[in-house]
Amino acid sequence: MAKHEFGIMMDAPQQGKRYDEYEPWKYACISVDDAYLEGVVERLTSIDFYWHTLSVKGKGLAYCGVTLIPPCSLKAFIDVIADNSELSELKKLLEKALSNNKWVIHYGL
Repeated sequence: MAKHEFGIMMDAPQQGKRYDEYEPWKYACISVDDAYLEGVVERLTSIDFYWHTLSVKGKGLAYCGVTLIPPCSLKAFIDVIADNSELSELKKLLEKALSNNKWVIHYGL
């Protein structure tokens, strides 16, 4: 089954740097089955994220790329997935990042 990876970034993304490399081990990423995200991805399209770099602001996940999720968008993301038991591990990760004011990185399909 296709998977997405989510991890907490210890340091905020740097201006001018691209995050194109697939490095889930660097951020202690968790895996989320694509089937579970499919049901909520449409509702994420109203949330501000960054795609691959801080110079490309986007709405929703870069589904097949890298998404940088700022702390200010985490609460909205959590609200979208709050009632989905299959995404409880992702919710915990997002809540931890929010409580520590950290960015989250997402590696898409």
